[in-house]
Amino acid sequence: MVTTMNGIENAKSTTGTRTRVQDISPLSGMCPMCIEDCTVLCEAGKATFRGREVLYPSPEHFGTSTAAANKDFYLDWSHIQIMSELLDAKGIAADPDLAFFENADITTSVGSRSKRPIPMKVPVHIAGLGSTAVAKVNWKGMAVGSAITGVCQVIGENICGMDSEAVYSNGKVQRSKEMDFRVNSFREQWDGKHGAIVVQTNVEDLRSGADEYAISKLNVDVIERKWGQGAKAIGGEVRLTSLERALELKGRGYLVLPDPEDKEVQKAFKDGLFKTFERHSRVGFPNEASFLEDIDMLRSKGVKNIFLKTGAYKPEAVAFTMRCASAAKIDLLTFDGAGGGTGMSPVPMMNEMGTPVVHLCAQVVACAKVLKEQGRFVPDISFAGGFVNETQMYKALAMSDIGDGPIVRSIGMSRTPLLAVMKGEHYVKLAEKGKLPPSFAEQYGNKPEKFFISSSAVQSLRPKAKLGTDIPWGAVGLYTYWHDRIGEGLKQLMAGTRKFKLDCIERNDLNCLTEYSSKVTGIETIDARAARLMKSLL
Repeated sequence: MVTTMNGIENAKSTTGTRTRVQDISPLSGMCPMCIEDCTVLCEAGKATFRGREVLYPSPEHFGTSTAAANKDFYLDWSHIQIMSELLDAKGIAADPDLAFFENADITTSVGSRSKRPIPMKVPVHIAGLGSTAVAKVNWKGMAVGSAITGVCQVIGENICGMDSEAVYSNGKVQRSKEMDFRVNSFREQWDGKHGAIVVQTNVEDLRSGADEYAISKLNVDVIERKWGQGAKAIGGEVRLTSLERALELKGRGYLVLPDPEDKEVQKAFKDGLFKTFERHSRVGFPNEASFLEDIDMLRSKGVKNIFLKTGAYKPEAVAFTMRCASAAKIDLLTFDGAGGGTGMSPVPMMNEMGTPVVHLCAQVVACAKVLKEQGRFVPDISFAGGFVNETQMYKALAMSDIGDGPIVRSIGMSRTPLLAVMKGEHYVKLAEKGKLPPSFAEQYGNKPEKFFISSSAVQSLRPKAKLGTDIPWGAVGLYTYWHDRIGEGLKQLMAGTRKFKLDCIERNDLNCLTEYSSKVTGIETIDARAARLMKSLL
């Protein structure tokens, strides 16, 4: 079923629900006639039996899936068009023998004006993936894939707190095997130059000293503070499948629902009335003075680069965040727009709360222009929230040009890197069992060395590493997706606009297709541009 502006509020694939008939009541999403003997589970029907579970993506897929909004926000990147160029070239000589897309330079750096900029080979990075199970299971592939691609990877929130083997003293983490694993997985194949491993912290992490552990014991020198994410405006959430785990995490100070210490809850769980507990994180309430003190503290501890990630909050919060980031002169500020994905966020919240990413981009750019006009520091920016391809990336980069090139230096992704790793590993398992889809095997081969088109390129990058072990096949899949698809596609778009360096990309490369998208972004429609220019050019 197609989701419209008012949504099919009573049936969503993310919650495993549907309606009995297709001609639903537009206002409620219910069938026009709700009958007693219906055996189809709409959301209201499923909630009759499972209650709060229906708020979330289908619990049975937790740990093996990611979810995102399925609402049409009536403004997305497809409403903006990239304008191709004919008459000039920037970033390269206007020479047919040179202005070929393979010569486009897609390298970037984050913290570009800091004492230590972080160079990256492709303008993407993995935004914070924390303690949700799907990230834990696929971490090795993502970490190695990021390292060999030459980009940053952010270790998300709650890693130490969720580590059953972590050692605590006086409420502070002293050792975390899981954090060690996540940091070292990246470093094993890192070239020591491109990209970096970043540790993200939330309220619980700060209370437990997770950042101090990463800095002092693991020599991590890039820290990201987290104020929120676009998929939800509440703290991080995961599912727990055992009573013992629920009790352990409540003992560490987490919010666990239902209360695992309640005897009636324990009995209900043992009787199978429900199969998982929910672990929730607290939200913070930042203020500018304490934030600036915190940043000074991190720098005093030897942190070289400081990032901040925030969510899809109201415009007032956007302005507040930009003001704080400017005053603190942080290295990268990531805004995560509504519409993107998560391991576990309430489905109604993903659809109905927060600022969609194109709107958010417009607000951030407006703030950046004010800061620039006032002679204040403009931090490097990243956007996240449903990005899957190079056309969306190019538009975000171009839209962020405030006169000296794009202030967006990287695009944050999470769901698509996970997809690449999960899909890659799954197809390798199918190949080992001889169960690849026949058409796939016939066209691309039945061994990973053949059906991963970048396998030989990855091997040449790391000749001493063994594919499938040192470099998981999922990492090869991620490299292929980022380098061979996103990277090459971005080069082609740049060649099409005749902009051969990322810093040359301009806002003038874009025009809107609708009046509404023009109103939101401040970018002209194609017809308005034509009307303005034609007479003067003839």
